[in-house]
Amino acid sequence: MKRCTLLLIFLLFAAPSYGVSLSELQKSAIANRHIIAQYQAGLDKSRSDVTMARSHFLPSVDISYTINRLDDDNLFEEEENGVSYGAVTWNLFSGFYDYYNIRSARLLERAQFHRLQGIKQDVQLNVALRYLDIFKLQSQREVAQESQATLQKLFEDSRNRYDVGLVEKNELLRFKVDLDNATITVKKVEAEFAKGVQRLAFETEQHIAPADLEFTEFAQLPLLDEPEEYQRMMLANRSEIKTLDETNKAVGLQIKAARASYGPRLDVTGSYRRYENNYFPDDNTYDEELRGTAMLSLNLFDGFAKQAGISKAKSEKRNVAAQLGELQRGLETELSNLFLDYGVSLDTVAVSRTNILQAEENLRITRLKYQEGLEQESDLLDAISNLSLVKYIHVAARMEVFANYFRIIRSVEQF
Repeated sequence: MKRCTLLLIFLLFAAPSYGVSLSELQKSAIANRHIIAQYQAGLDKSRSDVTMARSHFLPSVDISYTINRLDDDNLFEEEENGVSYGAVTWNLFSGFYDYYNIRSARLLERAQFHRLQGIKQDVQLNVALRYLDIFKLQSQREVAQESQATLQKLFEDSRNRYDVGLVEKNELLRFKVDLDNATITVKKVEAEFAKGVQRLAFETEQHIAPADLEFTEFAQLPLLDEPEEYQRMMLANRSEIKTLDETNKAVGLQIKAARASYGPRLDVTGSYRRYENNYFPDDNTYDEELRGTAMLSLNLFDGFAKQAGISKAKSEKRNVAAQLGELQRGLETELSNLFLDYGVSLDTVAVSRTNILQAEENLRITRLKYQEGLEQESDLLDAISNLSLVKYIHVAARMEVFANYFRIIRSVEQF
């Protein structure tokens, strides 16, 4: 039994631990972020508005019981009496006002649904950018640590050479200054890395262990289709466009509903009334009445409220239509600019790769010449600094490619 227990414990600790991918982080953010709950509550509210609009197509049922106290009996009422009342009222026609209202409410519900989808896309984009930022800082930390290690080795070599009198003290101090600066740079990048992890934890509403992050998504540069295809997808899929489109249709129906309020209204009512000769019902003395009523009504004047309602709805429709046109133009321009940035960043990555090879070769040659006394320590430090610089540029260019890629994916809502 003890052997089995030990074997089980060993297997549990030996089991591979799987890292966290970008898609898993995005799912966590969708499940946990309060802003998602906020927009979900807005969608639930719009669904309640649909239910309220539909309620006008159903009958209304009312019951009541009234007790009366008179100073004395009279010909029609006892001193103490009560009245039981029940009625069913149903609106049969209201000039299609309710019909247009319910259609408008359904469109506004769909608009709220698209708003929720749009905020989900925004949350996923923010998670992707935070995730990318951590990978960028991790890459920058590796570059900084590599530069620090190189300077540390050169400083130690110079100190050994200084001890035997091969170099001057000022040369040793130059290496020490650059080494101290490299150490500070490493600490700064490590601090930014820790802050990046906290920002990602905020976006996902969960604890993030840096060691669990896979970063497999950044193994290869992403490739995109032609910009025209993405522009077509954006205009077809973008939640903001769908939201304004549904809102525009809803406002159009509200105009029709406002006009319908000029029409007549037909209500029918079936009621039951029972008169008691005391406060509480009994079976001895009472009178009862069953009544059916049909009422056709038409409002002739309401202080111009209906006219103002129509004008307000028309103004809102023009406002929404203008917003929709402005939004489409803005999104098309933004997508076009993203593709320009994406192309430039790809070119920068290609150039920086070549620059790294050249800088590495330059450092190798400069180091050999320095050891032979053909180069000064400033030349060697410049070569080290130049290599770090081109590596930083390469990291930044790669990250810019992925950042533009994520923003383009968000533009067409493909997260």
